[in-house]
Amino acid sequence: MGVPDYQSLMLPLLRQTADEASPVSIIGIQSAIAVALRLSEAQLSERLRSGKQTVFHNRLHWAKQYLTRAGLLESTRRGEFQITDQGRRLLEERPSEINNRLLARYPEFVAWLKLRGDGVSEAATADLPVIANALSETPEERIESARRELEANLKADLIDRVREMPPAEFEGLIIELLLRMGYGQGSEEMAQALGGSGDGGVDGVVHQDPLGLDRVYIQAKRYKEGNTVGPDAINSFIGALNIKRANKGLFVTASSFTRQAKEHAEKASTHIVLMDGDRLAELMLRHGVGVVVRHRIEIKAVDEGYFEG
Repeated sequence: MGVPDYQSLMLPLLRQTADEASPVSIIGIQSAIAVALRLSEAQLSERLRSGKQTVFHNRLHWAKQYLTRAGLLESTRRGEFQITDQGRRLLEERPSEINNRLLARYPEFVAWLKLRGDGVSEAATADLPVIANALSETPEERIESARRELEANLKADLIDRVREMPPAEFEGLIIELLLRMGYGQGSEEMAQALGGSGDGGVDGVVHQDPLGLDRVYIQAKRYKEGNTVGPDAINSFIGALNIKRANKGLFVTASSFTRQAKEHAEKASTHIVLMDGDRLAELMLRHGVGVVVRHRIEIKAVDEGYFEG
C-alpha cells in the first residue's frame, strides 16, 4: 500500500495542527501524523522520482497548501502555520474526510482556482485538481495543467511572503523588479528608494535616462488581503506627483484596488499605472525576482529531419 494521496492527508493534518498549542511546521508534525496513520518505514522512505523529497512530505505540503487556500490554515511566519477559526468550525462538524469537493464550499478556495486558471463549473468542482482531469487530457495537456497549478501556488506563496516584508524591503523589491524589467536601463545607479520620513509622498524613483530627464515615481503599499487601495491613496499619490512635476507614476500594492481607485487613476492628467498583487506576483515570476529554478524537465519528440533521408 502506498502513501495516502494529498486529499486523504488533509483531515489528519488539520486535526494534528488543531491539537498543537503553538504554530507548527510540516517537518515538526509529520512524525505525529505518520504515527496516527500507522505508516510503515517503507512508506515514509518512498521518494519522488527526483529523489529530492519524500512522497509523504511532498503530499503533506500540498495538503497544507490546499487547506490554506480554503482559509482553514494560515501562515504565521516562514515555514510555520496554525489552524484558523474557520478550520476549527469545520472540525466541529466531524467530517469523515476533507477533499477538494468539500473545500469548494469556501469562496477563498474557489477564487484561488480561478487565479490558477481552472474552470469552476459543476464538473470541475466535483474533483478540482489536475488529477481529476488526467483521464481526459493528453500528456502534453496534463503537463501544462500541472505547470499552471504549480505556478499559481507559487504566485500565492510569493504574495504571502511579500505581505510579511518590512516596508523598506518591499520598496527595494519593486525597484529591483523594475530594473529586471529593463527600466532604468537595468542599472542599479538609475534607481533609488525614497521611502521614509520626508519622502514627499513617493517611495522610489527610476531614471529612464542618465540625466534624469525622464523619471518614473513609485508608491509601494503592501496591504493585507482584503485591505484594498481606495481613491484617497491614489489622489494623494497624484498630488505628490504634481509637486514633483512628474508625468509618470507607478502605484504598487500586494493587495488590490477598488473600482473607484482605478477610475481616479484613469482620469488623472498624470500617467499612472496600477499594479495589484496578482500582477506583481506574475512579473516577479516572469523576471526571476524572489524565485529560483527547482527543476528543469526536457520533453523530447521525434526529429523528423533525422528520418527524412
